[in-house]
Amino acid sequence: MTQEGRLERLTGMLRRRGFLLPAFEIHGGAKGFYDFGPVGGRMRSRINQRWLDHWLELGNVVELSCPTITPFAVLEASGHVGEFSDFMTQCNACGEASRADTLLENHHPNPDALKRDELETLLHDVKPSCPACGAQNWSDVSAQNLMFNTSIGAGDSGRPGFLRPETAQGMFTSFNALFRHFRERLPFGAMQVGKGYRNEIAPRQGMIRLREFNMAELEYFIDPEAPLDDDLSSWDSVPLTLISEGNETASMTLSAACKKELIRHSTVARFMGITHNFLVDVGIDPKRIRFRQHEQDEMAHYAVDCWDAEIEGSYGWVECVGIAHRGCYDLQSHEEATGKTLRARREFDEPRTTEIDGWTINGATAGPAFKARAGQVKEAVEDLPKSTAFPYELTLAGGDVVVVEPEHVKANRKSIKETGEWYLPHVIEPAFGIDRIIWHVIDHAYQETEKNGEPYTMMGLSPSIVPVDFAVFPLFEKDGMDDMARQVHQKLCRTAGVVSMYDGTGSIGRRYARADEIGVPLCITVDHQSLEDGTVTVRNRDSGEQHRTNPESLA
Repeated sequence: MTQEGRLERLTGMLRRRGFLLPAFEIHGGAKGFYDFGPVGGRMRSRINQRWLDHWLELGNVVELSCPTITPFAVLEASGHVGEFSDFMTQCNACGEASRADTLLENHHPNPDALKRDELETLLHDVKPSCPACGAQNWSDVSAQNLMFNTSIGAGDSGRPGFLRPETAQGMFTSFNALFRHFRERLPFGAMQVGKGYRNEIAPRQGMIRLREFNMAELEYFIDPEAPLDDDLSSWDSVPLTLISEGNETASMTLSAACKKELIRHSTVARFMGITHNFLVDVGIDPKRIRFRQHEQDEMAHYAVDCWDAEIEGSYGWVECVGIAHRGCYDLQSHEEATGKTLRARREFDEPRTTEIDGWTINGATAGPAFKARAGQVKEAVEDLPKSTAFPYELTLAGGDVVVVEPEHVKANRKSIKETGEWYLPHVIEPAFGIDRIIWHVIDHAYQETEKNGEPYTMMGLSPSIVPVDFAVFPLFEKDGMDDMARQVHQKLCRTAGVVSMYDGTGSIGRRYARADEIGVPLCITVDHQSLEDGTVTVRNRDSGEQHRTNPESLA
């Protein structure tokens, strides 16, 4: 069986059984959009909840829910307006748009790190084939911003905004509320599961690249001067596959990687370990997980370190999680854009005395001279060095220029005793692509065998994220077996956290097969004996073993 054939059968099964469906199909569909169907929707909800529960175990992390529409000013401050783009080229034969770096993946080890002119030169040199028509005639390369534009408000009162490309910015702008919630003590984190939107140039490979996608992000705020005390001992017996800068691969524990300064911050290492635990917990094969460190030329300019968790599947190795040390870039950017303080406070072990020898304004003369601008002048004058000679020209906010004469100022000599200081926290961010993880969970769980000479498929999903916990069957829908089966089904449905499915159509063998295809761990059959003694037959998905039990013991 070829990999292409397996992938075709898998995607066909997912569509047939209600895992993943092309969105808006009756209207011709839309690239980069999928529906999670009646089975896939429940599975996605369970994986989301497992992710939240996983990080809540840290004890100092809370969940937020922020708007998906974001004002222009927020994403301008974060750098997305100016920088959030991919390089695009179009086929001159059919007009199909493609990402230039994607076209060149077989011709360069890391085309994503190339500049526009470098991509353009390589593109016209190697002339890759168009994925749509096969032609080898490409336009020049241009930058395409990936955010969906929208307007906040109606008519002339509307102001520009975007559908958010990530969940992170709402958590950064909420920092002060989080700081109060945690009684002004770091470290702490905020996390969010929700939709993100990116107007991808050429979404392909099914769930791997979408225009509307499900993501889960944690922003963990730390004091950059606090001693590192992350306990990595839980992973001392679990060496991970690490690909460091320079494409060097090693199997190493997180503790060893930190000692060698391969991983530059122990909290990044701890979050890599927690990420590995989560992926294995939801059903990813641990042998098909690796962590790849970003090269310097592909890392964001503000990042201290960044590692991607990559998973191997039907589309090769795919980035599914990014764990980045973002420094103080985000809080500082929003602080500078708004003038609002987004800082935490650290107390000194002992008070510190600072001697100030500079200038301040003489209120008696500066007040009448500068009037409403006197406060701005005072702040600017106090920032001037002692060596400043007056008269002196000051440029105030807004571009106003004032001349400060000698009579407007006086010496400012004083001692200030400080018990602490305000600082910009740093941020460690694990960002998960939930859709990509779901795809790989399914891909790893999908099993093809033969049964009675016929092809047979089964989804060996982890019990923690199966979409359906129990399938309840009457052997026949007569003689009261269907009534009893429905009673068992309804009782299971009323049990907290349990999802049950009733199926009375077709042979019992076909019903088992349908349940196996969507990964139901336990099937319950009501038969003639059930009507006599109240017991039911329970069949285990993985072993095929059956036993009789009282339905009261099931949940």
